[in-house]
Amino acid sequence: MRIASKRLTKELVELRNQGPPEGTAILLADDLKEWRFSISVLGESLYKGQTFGLRFRFPDNYPMESPEVIFMTTDGFKPPVHPHVYSSNGHICLSILGNEWSPVLNVSSILLSIQSMLASCKELKHPPDDERYGRHAPMSPKDSRFVYDDDSV
Repeated sequence: MRIASKRLTKELVELRNQGPPEGTAILLADDLKEWRFSISVLGESLYKGQTFGLRFRFPDNYPMESPEVIFMTTDGFKPPVHPHVYSSNGHICLSILGNEWSPVLNVSSILLSIQSMLASCKELKHPPDDERYGRHAPMSPKDSRFVYDDDSV
């Protein structure tokens, strides 16, 4: 956890000094293991005027392993209706949180990727297997085996 603590402390200081990416705000980051953010999409999009909550949980070997990131389903937040977001648990099917994770990525780059994913959405719809996944999903999305495709939704 020493490397993770050092890296997370550095990222948190940068976020507090420089601010998170535009359209996001830190809600809670007192604990190095779990951070919460609000996020909205800038400009014209299907989500204009909406704000969502994100929860990051960091593993002991971060940044070698990606954090667990979900859209919050508590504290008055609901996940967005999106082809890559599961409605019942807020799990996100995003390759950089899975097989395309790299230790050079950080919290800010994840927030920007999620904003981009939302901004590029063309149709408000749930993933095709939303209901089934919700019934059988593991607690952590990191225990799921998502299939990533190039559909640019």
